[in-house]
Amino acid sequence: MKVKLTAVTLGLAFGLASAAQAQTTPAPAKRDSAPPRAEQSERKAKDAAEERIEREYKAAREKCNSMQGNSKDICTAEAKGKQKVAKAELEAKDAKDPAKAQRQVTEAKADAAYEVAKEKCDDQKGEAKDACVKQARVERDRAKGKAERTAEARQEKQRAATGSTAPEKQK
Repeated sequence: MKVKLTAVTLGLAFGLASAAQAQTTPAPAKRDSAPPRAEQSERKAKDAAEERIEREYKAAREKCNSMQGNSKDICTAEAKGKQKVAKAELEAKDAKDPAKAQRQVTEAKADAAYEVAKEKCDDQKGEAKDACVKQARVERDRAKGKAERTAEARQEKQRAATGSTAPEKQK
């Protein structure tokens, strides 16, 4: 009986001590869960731009629906390419690393041009088609290589301006 009474007394003492501690400890400052007005307006502007890109893409796709055969495929590839480039440009506006963002925009343009060229090659047959696709691939790779070299040069220039001597790790 004495052990039970001691256990209940200790439990009650700890409970009251916790309640007293909770009353004397200041509550953490409430953080405003809503972002500042500037961030809200930037987000709204970005959302509006994304919606505009989607509307333009859908309108272009609708225009393609009236076409037939390979011309429809070419039109669809152009619409998708414009959408990808527009999204890459939108992302590049707010990027922390402008050199990397510009590289991604250039690569999106190269990929879009490649997809359109590849669809145009479908009009040809045999070796001519193979040569056309190969040429399109070469042009895409050349554009991507140039984008990579340009991005590396910008990073080197930025490092030289900040005085950093160690190269940054790339992911």
